[in-house]
Amino acid sequence: MQYTAGVRRTASAVVVAAAAAALMTGCTPSGDAGAAAEPSQTAQSPVPGTAAGGSDAGGTGRAKPAVSVSPTESGGKAKPCTIDDVKVTEARQAAVRPPGTGTGAAIVTVANVSKSTCTLQGFPTVAGAGNGSPDKNVPLTTTHSGSAATVSLAPGTRAWTKLTFVNVQGEADGYCVSGATPASYPTLVVGVPGAGAHQIALDDGVLALCDNKATVTAYSATKPS
Repeated sequence: MQYTAGVRRTASAVVVAAAAAALMTGCTPSGDAGAAAEPSQTAQSPVPGTAAGGSDAGGTGRAKPAVSVSPTESGGKAKPCTIDDVKVTEARQAAVRPPGTGTGAAIVTVANVSKSTCTLQGFPTVAGAGNGSPDKNVPLTTTHSGSAATVSLAPGTRAWTKLTFVNVQGEADGYCVSGATPASYPTLVVGVPGAGAHQIALDDGVLALCDNKATVTAYSATKPS
């Protein structure tokens, strides 16, 4: 009787053990699959305001904050040129100019002397310089020729504008067709839209013109003749 009871107790223990093993065997795949799914869910659902897939320096598993990029860097848009970005060099007499003995026309060069790209758009203003005193500057009446487009200036590159004057006729002091007295200016004050006014001289002699008028082209990456 004692042996039989021991066999029954042993058999019962085996049955219980087998049932527990079967139960564990049936649960394992589901548990593994659930564990494997967790990383992909974390990657697809980053902490709000953070970059997906990153982690912080403390190793907590939380994503790093997204890095803010400036509009200039991300959009590739250059800022407008300022007075500190550009240098206006001396004016040179143009090859193509109205007949006469005065200046006729001049080419003005603007160079980007900064370390970053900037943009220009528009027409110059022009004035005869008043012997070192801005109060004595004589603004020229300007007529725009053509249309203005945005010019992108990389560091070290240049843009140009052409100033065409009412030319002086005749010899010696010359005369103006309109009957006005010719004017001569050692220097001109040329304005660059958004980038200030710059005083320049003609590379050869003084600027002689009539009627204090000029026809001007927009700043362009193509050098006029």
